[in-house]
Amino acid sequence: MIRAAYVHIPFCETICYYCDFPKVFAKGQPLEAYVDALLKEVEETVRVTPSDRLDTLFIGGGTPTVLSSELLRKLCEGLKKFLPLAQDAEWTIEANPEDVSQEKLDVLKAVGVNRLSFGVQSFDPDVLQAIGRAHTPEKAISTIKKAQATGFENISVDIMFALPKQTQDSFVHSMETVVGLEIQHVSSYALILEEKTQFANWVRSGRLELPSEDTEANQYEMLLKFMSECGYNPYEISNFARPGFQSRHNLTYWNNESYYGFGAGAHGYVEGIRTQNIAVPSHYIESMMSGKGPYLRTSTVTRGEQMEEELFLGLRKVEGVSIQRFQEKFGVSLRTVYGKVIENLKEKGWVETSHTHLRLTKEGMFLGNEVFQSFLVDSFDKK
Repeated sequence: MIRAAYVHIPFCETICYYCDFPKVFAKGQPLEAYVDALLKEVEETVRVTPSDRLDTLFIGGGTPTVLSSELLRKLCEGLKKFLPLAQDAEWTIEANPEDVSQEKLDVLKAVGVNRLSFGVQSFDPDVLQAIGRAHTPEKAISTIKKAQATGFENISVDIMFALPKQTQDSFVHSMETVVGLEIQHVSSYALILEEKTQFANWVRSGRLELPSEDTEANQYEMLLKFMSECGYNPYEISNFARPGFQSRHNLTYWNNESYYGFGAGAHGYVEGIRTQNIAVPSHYIESMMSGKGPYLRTSTVTRGEQMEEELFLGLRKVEGVSIQRFQEKFGVSLRTVYGKVIENLKEKGWVETSHTHLRLTKEGMFLGNEVFQSFLVDSFDKK
């Protein structure tokens, strides 16, 4: 059953140097027409593939808060009209500190949004400038405090590490600032050099040198220790939460459960089918309004692919992969399918098992992608 929905707003005022998410500059874009097309997709999709209750709704981007207050209200009220949100649903919207006014906060609070996720990335002005962020540390702090004063009691911030011009002291300062602001949830992840980004171009040309793998590992180890000492429970490789504030929406992905994906460039997973929407907003609008639908492509996920995803998504969680859930879901034991792979990884010290779960060790967390790749093998006829 579908219990979650993701809505993509692909517009930004500025483009960060490291970002490869589907996005375009907001200036000159048909924003209202986009919201109309998106709501049309929501209405039509839910009519064909209904859900009796959604427990999480996440509006991401891009930068959703680049929309005007009026468009934010129209979008949110439309989503409430077409989606069967549970009374206690977690409703998140991503926001950048520089474009969140008091008016927008009031609108979001009034329509029922109850969780904000701020893309802060750093509280060091030199680092922010180096990665192409438009806000200052002072602006981020004041916006978060404004949101708290408006009544938002579930706030998450993104903080990155292994960034250009970022020192250990700079990273520690950012984490201390987060704790001082009494934030409920933190997503903290290392910079990944993606091909179609400004950073990738600069690295290729020799204009930019990124921190070493040792620096990245040291900062990640420091992050784990610092967050634990400050009362934030790690529940996924890059996510930490005060008790009771884990992201229910993110857990949908890591538990490999179904979710709607709405908007240009969005991905969905419904009834064993992966969907990928048309990414260019103008093409998406034209396709929706002409009756052709939103999809660029769809694909049926095979049984073998479902097993692989169960492992490399589930292992991101600190608790790991449930052995019983795997058996119930696929009708075969985890050991039967991946016994040799698991034993090999245990010998390396990268995973460990209990009676109930398979999970990463601390060393395995540093080598997550390498561990995940180990399960993309034909160790069993999974078709």
